[in-house]
Amino acid sequence: MAETKREIERKYEVPGAPDGPFELPDLGKVPGVAEVIGKGVVELDAVYYDTADQRLAADNITLRRRTGGDDAGWHLKIPVALGEGVRDEIRAPLSAQLPRALAGLVRSRVRQAPLLPVVRLMSSRDVSHLTDADGTLLAEVSVDAVRAERADGLGGTAWTEIEVELADDGDPAFLGKVEKRLRKAGADRSGSLSKLARALDETGAGAPAPDPAAASSAPSGTAGDHVVARLRAQRDALVDLDPAVRRDLPDAVHQMRVAARRMRSAFKTYKKVLDPAATDPVAEELKWLGGELGIDRDHEVLTERLTARIDAVPRTLLLGPVRGRLRIWAVARRHGSRRHTVAVLDSKRYLALLDALDALLADPPLCPVARKPAAKLLAKSARKDQARLAARVEHALSLPAGTDRDLAMHEARKAAKRARYAGEAAVPALGKQAKRFAKRMKAVQSLLGDHQDSVVARESLRQLGIQAHAAGETAFTWGLLYGQEQAAAADRERELPEVWAGAAEATLSAG
Repeated sequence: MAETKREIERKYEVPGAPDGPFELPDLGKVPGVAEVIGKGVVELDAVYYDTADQRLAADNITLRRRTGGDDAGWHLKIPVALGEGVRDEIRAPLSAQLPRALAGLVRSRVRQAPLLPVVRLMSSRDVSHLTDADGTLLAEVSVDAVRAERADGLGGTAWTEIEVELADDGDPAFLGKVEKRLRKAGADRSGSLSKLARALDETGAGAPAPDPAAASSAPSGTAGDHVVARLRAQRDALVDLDPAVRRDLPDAVHQMRVAARRMRSAFKTYKKVLDPAATDPVAEELKWLGGELGIDRDHEVLTERLTARIDAVPRTLLLGPVRGRLRIWAVARRHGSRRHTVAVLDSKRYLALLDALDALLADPPLCPVARKPAAKLLAKSARKDQARLAARVEHALSLPAGTDRDLAMHEARKAAKRARYAGEAAVPALGKQAKRFAKRMKAVQSLLGDHQDSVVARESLRQLGIQAHAAGETAFTWGLLYGQEQAAAADRERELPEVWAGAAEATLSAG
């Protein structure tokens, strides 16, 4: 069973010979430290794994099998977008083979490539604990004498470093106080992100750096350059979010689905920039992925909405086991949708989609218009999507309330997303006006999204009411909630003309 630990640490290079002795300065003088407790020396032996082309190292991800110490086992470290030196360490018990739980977390990067030993690190670690006056641990400080060997035996290196790891729930500012003391003793912040990065560099085991010139086949500043950069960012987001979805982190499914939608939208909006014959098959697979992810995400949104509705109902109007029935309904659907999502990410079809995206971005199918300046084309494309949205909004508002209008509002919502994404994509070329444009389109999208959520909620409330009645319970509260959702949808329909008027006035100009 894997467990996760948030790791906040800083590493320092020490003066003198790389394998020479080093004594820590008196850290008892660091503000807030009452005692420095020596914990002794421990011998650690870790083998680091990666693909032959080192895909994990390229993203500052480390995977190791370590013996020695009180946390022997498999360790996977993934950077967290909270600042330098912040990573999540996912641990699994020591075993001969990589545990499935960790294998899944690197699959979006590794794909079908085998994981091979690349470097072995042997560390003699002298550990000290910094505690406050109450004996509470503030940080763990280690002086590591490291020996690194290439897995193929063709090179090695050695160095000494200091590692300061903040205690759980500690104040990150404390690390700065320790750093001042270490710097006075001659230590400097490490130039490497991790021991592995330093070992790869100094032993020559690191994979060759990619050629920046090969990142895009379009000249800088062209429409093709901007569109390909947009797609590459969303591909990277898709890969990065995969392990977060597997770990069931908050909002991960939603963000992964958004990345897929943004790529699909870009293929449609910029079909004169990228050859549709090449992008259409990929777009279809992205549509499939978004739909599969939607099963989990839509259930999450719906459950939150219904729970909030129930919380707002006066206690005197909560008749029958309303909360209990919703909880049973939500858990049953959540368990099935969660398993389904992980199965999708483990599927050959999903891995084939990631490979297809890589291939498309490695050699973008650019059309002649891709060589034109970005600003004019991006502005024109966004205005075209805005006009498309206008037609759908006007059509929806022309229909009487009911199923046909609900469907038309949903189609308008899709158009609003596409126009918003077109505005976002234009920001690097058009700046603030594109931000304003995207914000106006998002306002329309949000309103129409709330309307659609109400439509979906009403159907679920109807089913819950039927189940309650069949079980001999009163369906009064479910009917009350149904009526509230009807009223909410009507409110959104009345608000749409004013919100759309603001979006219709948004303009984009190439200069």
